[in-house]
Amino acid sequence: MPEHFFDLVVRNARVVTAADVFSCDIGIRDGRIAALGTDLPPGARDIDAAGRYVTPGGVDAHCHLDQPHAAPIRMADDFDTGTRSAVCGGTTTVIPFAAQQKGQSLRAAVDDYHRRAGDKAHIDYSFHLIVSDPTPTVLHEELPALIAEGYTSFKIYMTYDDLKLDDGQILDVLEVARQRGAMAMVHAENADCIDWLTQRLEAAGRTAPRFHAHARPMLVEREATHRAISLSQLVDVPILIVHVSGKDAVEQIRWARGLGLKIYAETCPQYLFLTAEDLGTEGEHAYLGAKCVCSPPPRDKSNQDVIWNGLADGLFTVFSSDHAPYRFEGEDGKHPGGEAVAFRHIPNGIPGLETRMPLLWSEGVLAGRLTPQKFVELTATNPAKAYGLHPRKGTIAVGSDADLVIWDERELTLTNSHLHHAVDYTPYEGMQLSAWPAITLARGRVAWDAAGFHASPGRGQFLTCGEPTLAPRRA
Repeated sequence: MPEHFFDLVVRNARVVTAADVFSCDIGIRDGRIAALGTDLPPGARDIDAAGRYVTPGGVDAHCHLDQPHAAPIRMADDFDTGTRSAVCGGTTTVIPFAAQQKGQSLRAAVDDYHRRAGDKAHIDYSFHLIVSDPTPTVLHEELPALIAEGYTSFKIYMTYDDLKLDDGQILDVLEVARQRGAMAMVHAENADCIDWLTQRLEAAGRTAPRFHAHARPMLVEREATHRAISLSQLVDVPILIVHVSGKDAVEQIRWARGLGLKIYAETCPQYLFLTAEDLGTEGEHAYLGAKCVCSPPPRDKSNQDVIWNGLADGLFTVFSSDHAPYRFEGEDGKHPGGEAVAFRHIPNGIPGLETRMPLLWSEGVLAGRLTPQKFVELTATNPAKAYGLHPRKGTIAVGSDADLVIWDERELTLTNSHLHHAVDYTPYEGMQLSAWPAITLARGRVAWDAAGFHASPGRGQFLTCGEPTLAPRRA
């Protein structure tokens, strides 16, 4: 037997999986969990968890990194800074998007995204596809081939002129998902309603950031959610509705589940911790609301309760950041040249990769809204299952990758200076949190601890995905 049977042992861990909480030691060898037990022999290195909770590293299954845009808009985070911020907040696997541009082949979009990732990533990653131009070649050749190669999920948009598909195109793409065993994600907002409202708001001079929410009321999400469910039912294929914001869409998903339809749902921190008021008010500082412009927009306080209830009772399958890292200041961001911009032209999205896990642990688990097991299910296990990475990712089990978070429960005030992304703000500035990762292990290596971030660009591996393994369930 070698001098040290394990490379690392995490001792006295209070381990949390989606099913259980139990105390044990975790033996790690060659980047994977080799043993769970008590009184394991010494490793080359031992870490004492001292009875603290240890959860699987998070799987952020909806984030945007270095996604191409028309100039001058540019994302602040690439695969270096984005994965750095992720691991400092307890996320050890990310799945950003290889976005097809209209007129571009889907294969070219994937090749471009691999070039963008290069050898920058500090943690493991996969790609979703974004299908914006489902030509016959894409539908019959490229998309089936890419699914077979391990790109088993893709996103469909019902809004944004450069991305949206009409109903017939959506049906065509869903048919490929059904035939090939892929997971289709749907951004559900009615584009025509948004455009109609936007034109009338602009004609009335109502262009400040706060009117972004007026142009995207809950009914445009409700209608599109119902339509997406109906298209899914027609093709008889599961779908996942992304970034659900409030009760109108939630009611549609509960209705579909009641019919036994395989409709999954995702929500995000902005719908728990922000409201429409964060989009700003009238006056000289109205432009600051641009920091919180995202789609769908945040709703009101009562809708926060609806989202919390949906997380607790199983309505939501996945909790993702929808990290869209646009700077506030600068020509490429939300407030270019220090000038206020009409809400139509503000880049949609907010940063959240690093804060997703601590926000939900603090305000979900420690505030008594969620069990530790439900936290793991939402942030790690279900995302890994939904996108074909389980059990390698998303759980603490023998044979799984040694992606672990040891939680430090302490009071802290969240500020952007605390974070490791390349964005110049956080929408959660000043929030009081009750926890942050003390140590994050990525495939058995300490990537974050009290000494700070331990850089390892290029150590992150691209992972192909298998067929989704989520079991159908009702809320």
